Amino acid sequence: MKYTYHFCIMLIAVIGLNACTKNLNQSPESTATHEAVFGSEDGLRLYAYSFYNDLPDINTPYKTDCNLSDYGAVSSVPDYIRTGAYSSRQSSGWTWTVLRNINYFIANCTDTAIAQSVRENYIGLAKFFRAYFYFRMMQRFGDLPWYSAPLAPGDSSLLYKPRDSRTLIMDSIVADLDYAGQHITATNDNTRSTITKWVVYGYKSRMCLFEGTFRKYQKDLNLASTAGQYLKLAADAADSVMQSGIYSLNNGSDSLSYRNLFISTAPVASEVMLADVSSESLGKYNDANWYYTSATYGPRFSFTRLFINTYLKIDGTPFTNTPGYDTMQFANEVQNRDWRLQQTIRMGSYKRTTNGIQIATPPVFSYTYTGYMPIKWTLDDTKYDNSATNINSVSLMRYAEILLNYAEAKAEFGTITDADWAKTIGVLRARAGIKGGLASLPVKADAYLQTNYFPDVSDPVILEIRRERGIELALEGLRFYDLVRWNHGDLLLKQWNGMYVPKLNTPMDLNNDGIKDVFFYTNSKDTAGAGKATLVNVSADPQKLSNGTYGELHWLDNVGRTWQTYMRFYPIPYSDLQINPALKQNPEWQ
Repeated sequence: MKYTYHFCIMLIAVIGLNACTKNLNQSPESTATHEAVFGSEDGLRLYAYSFYNDLPDINTPYKTDCNLSDYGAVSSVPDYIRTGAYSSRQSSGWTWTVLRNINYFIANCTDTAIAQSVRENYIGLAKFFRAYFYFRMMQRFGDLPWYSAPLAPGDSSLLYKPRDSRTLIMDSIVADLDYAGQHITATNDNTRSTITKWVVYGYKSRMCLFEGTFRKYQKDLNLASTAGQYLKLAADAADSVMQSGIYSLNNGSDSLSYRNLFISTAPVASEVMLADVSSESLGKYNDANWYYTSATYGPRFSFTRLFINTYLKIDGTPFTNTPGYDTMQFANEVQNRDWRLQQTIRMGSYKRTTNGIQIATPPVFSYTYTGYMPIKWTLDDTKYDNSATNINSVSLMRYAEILLNYAEAKAEFGTITDADWAKTIGVLRARAGIKGGLASLPVKADAYLQTNYFPDVSDPVILEIRRERGIELALEGLRFYDLVRWNHGDLLLKQWNGMYVPKLNTPMDLNNDGIKDVFFYTNSKDTAGAGKATLVNVSADPQKLSNGTYGELHWLDNVGRTWQTYMRFYPIPYSDLQINPALKQNPEWQ
């Protein structure tokens, strides 16, 4: 392990002391004294701003699932699951500077001239971020060395100590979260950009749900007997957020209530609990349009048909119960489905604006590999497409997730009721326009979900909650670790399949507007009848049809992918292991 003794507090203090108007050439150390920082509430507040740098930046949440998830095809198979491509020499992330900054603050926030409640508020914020730091590190690497105080240069025995147990780390995380929830004084922030008491409990529900299900399904770790305590903590934390009365689902007067959460300039404060907030005045933008519309900049993420099939019909029944669903063409299969489908991909009457003119815009095969092209985070005006100019804010936590956390924790703990279902999954599906099955627990396991996703799960309630979680939180950066905690990293090996093509050399209209959009062929001599449709060659890998001249689109069948149970943890980076061999490598990694 290696620590960097860097104190960004110097810069913060100098910026904060804007009353200085003369002798501008003096050394900044003369103003950034310990007393200036830790001797006033303003100093504590300014220091605490540095903790927020550990949250994902505005471009990270909507890209995370594109990098590694089971429900999308991308330009190339990620190295982590590409056969023979990943080892400890490619690993990264064993970085501890953030922790040093937090622990230094906690150790020095002791000035009794500042009211105890004020100091405890900021220590609570620091402990939240310590819990956040350790949880992400534990997800990635498993066991970790626990440090609750900053190390001095001579603390070599601590610096080079082995890792502590997962039990110690998780108990310490919960203790920090509890302290934060009890001592952070802010209960609401209309900007949705800072940590409040209820955001802490939202994260506690996320972290404890992860740990409870991880211990339940990763049976070889011999921690299953303690899974229940974390599931109860998750449900209780989620319930406390629900009972606070501060948040609610965004329910507008139209069927775009879901998508508006992802394209609004200001966070939709009723539902978004924490966000990276865009700002035109500060020049803070994101690049979601560029990422999701460019044929070269992003990975051309495209949802798979396997996942799109999980969206229910409006009447609440599985789409996959429909006779002939597997050969239904795109323009028809997307009709009369869960409203979130039309707010997540290009389909039907979707339009984009160019120079003030709205134009019907079906999936574009210069971008998509499967036909299921995402729009969840993209703005409809094409002026945002070619650089990082998006003005929409990006959510880090939504109230919808809290409802899902509560439902799943209760279901996994075996205590979910009809009332629990109605106030969680029921209201989420109601917003999505679904009419049936909102008030009571499902009683029949869906065969499609069991066969294609979770053959080890027979409980229809858990299956439906997992369906709902995948759909509601798609492209919000949580999918990989959902698969890990369910012990289903194997889903990363599923075929990247796309829309059904009934035959070659026939232009297809993807949105029923009378215009032919795409033309699939295997011989360039057969393209004369394509007109203005986009030409797609499916004669050979990497893109072809499942049955040669017809069938589902397939992408990158020719690239080997691997998942083994040990891959639930990343390897300790090779260079860090050389510095501290006592850490020991995670099992089976080279």
